[in-house]
Parts: sequence; C-alpha cells; structure tokens
Amino acid sequence: MKVYVRFFASCREAAGTEVMELELPQDCEIKEVVEEVIQKYPHAKEVMESTALAKNLEYVPKGESVKLKEGDEIAFIPPISGG
Repeated sequence: MKVYVRFFASCREAAGTEVMELELPQDCEIKEVVEEVIQKYPHAKEVMESTALAKNLEYVPKGESVKLKEGDEIAFIPPISGG
C-alpha cells in the first residue's frame, strides 16, 4: 500500500524534502513508517525520533499502535520552541 509522509521544520531540513511516498505492506502500523524514514535518512534519526506524529491531521500519542491504510498521510512535526 502507498502512504504519504510530510516533514515539517527541522524534519524537512533533515530529510531534504517536504513530502515522500512510501510503499509498505498491508496491515502496517505507524511505527513502521518511522523505521522506514530512519532507514532512508539515518543521519536524521535523532530528529525523527523526537517528533510528534500525526495521521490524517490527527496527532498520534507516542508509542500508540496505529494501523495504516492505503493513502494515509503521516506527518513528522518537531517540537516547537519560542518565547
């Protein structure tokens, strides 16, 4: 199945792209997207592991097991800082 991955801010800089497509086996979970992204961009592991994830515009709690389906969009959203 095909899913779409969006990268924001420091994640986008680390990946060097804003959007990518991933071809994954059926019945995958969101953690497998993270593993695929880290495998593709090993230099960005720390950034990718410290981000919030969203599936189809809804945040996914850290460590939660979430099944994916064809066409889902996963977003890597890094922590926001400011003052």
